[in-house]
Amino acid sequence: MQFEGTKDYVATDDLSVAVNAAITLERPLLVKGEPGTGKTELARQVAAALGVPILEWAVKSTTRAQQGLYEYDAVSRLRDSQLGDERVHDISNYIRKGKLWQAFDAKARVVLLAFQAPGRVVLLIDEIDKADIEFPNDLLQELDRMEFHVYETGETIRARHRPIVIITSNNEKELPDAFLRRCFFHYIRFPDIETLRRIVEVHHPGIKQSLLTTALTQFFAVRDQQGLKKKPSTSEMLDWLKLLLAEDLTADDLKADANSALPRLHGALLKNEQDVHLFERLAFMARGGR
Repeated sequence: MQFEGTKDYVATDDLSVAVNAAITLERPLLVKGEPGTGKTELARQVAAALGVPILEWAVKSTTRAQQGLYEYDAVSRLRDSQLGDERVHDISNYIRKGKLWQAFDAKARVVLLAFQAPGRVVLLIDEIDKADIEFPNDLLQELDRMEFHVYETGETIRARHRPIVIITSNNEKELPDAFLRRCFFHYIRFPDIETLRRIVEVHHPGIKQSLLTTALTQFFAVRDQQGLKKKPSTSEMLDWLKLLLAEDLTADDLKADANSALPRLHGALLKNEQDVHLFERLAFMARGGR
């Protein structure tokens, strides 16, 4: 089987091609795109579609590459030695496996027919651009050779099965060329109106088409407004629709009020005061109050 999306995730043709190509090449898939376009959820749905486990490594600004391999708790070992604990004689008791080690050590045995390979796990390295610029460089050898050395025990950890690595980035900073060369790259563009309609119908099956059409029209009018500081995302669109349905609003209710350019329940779409003021000024101008 090849990945073509799931019942819970609408994958465009080019995204499906990228996922399958990365798996075939055994390269990490680097997925970039603005926040809220489903990058993180993609990894979860790939795991679900292929029937394999997923390990999620959420990267923060303070995350170091070493934490993905392992961490040695020297403080606990020193404390235990002072207390006469017998565990101090086995240093492995003080080594905590990171997400990369866990992925290398996975024992999944599902057969992926399309790729003629034993089962793997999906390893999600989420929002890699949050970390220091050296973070991706520090993972080059581990991602290339699928092994690393544990200095405290002298052992070399090798992957039982090469994990399917999916790396996400919000494109907030450039990644090193040496790292990019090792990845298969895909940029998730913001969905067009028809793709967004399919996404909504997955999350809100049975939604009235008149309401959906009016909501999509208003959403894209907001998103395409010149001067907007933060454009609303796909996830924010889904939150907005959830509120509209909870309030039992109709297409007629959504139609623009002559006295306001702001959509109903606009707090789900506009997340800062500058953008709210922008639409308030537009409404004022529309009323002829220039």
